[in-house]
Amino acid sequence: MDTSVNFGQKGEKIALEYLLEKKYLILETNYRSGKNEVDIIAKDKGEIVFIEVKTRSNNVFCEPESAVKKNKQRAIIKVANSYILRNNVNEEARFDIIAIVTKSEGIKINHIERAFTPMPY
Repeated sequence: MDTSVNFGQKGEKIALEYLLEKKYLILETNYRSGKNEVDIIAKDKGEIVFIEVKTRSNNVFCEPESAVKKNKQRAIIKVANSYILRNNVNEEARFDIIAIVTKSEGIKINHIERAFTPMPY
């Protein structure tokens, strides 16, 4: 039986393969700032993209992306701000979610570009 950590890592691997196929340049994985983390940081067409990956074994109760609530979005934005400052990033930032559902009949990937935007506090 997979633990939720192993299951999440498998989902992140699937997401990385998907992004590489789409010609994204992967800059970081599991990037941490303080106690917060973002799963993948990549470049796509002149934008820097902060990507949260959510993996589920089914979507009976809800879609995986619905787990990225406001407090998780705020945490990802904090990590993004830290990364941008530390690395002197000048590109536009974008926040995506990759939702993965693994079922016996196959894997479903839903890449939601611009899933959320930073809101003023």
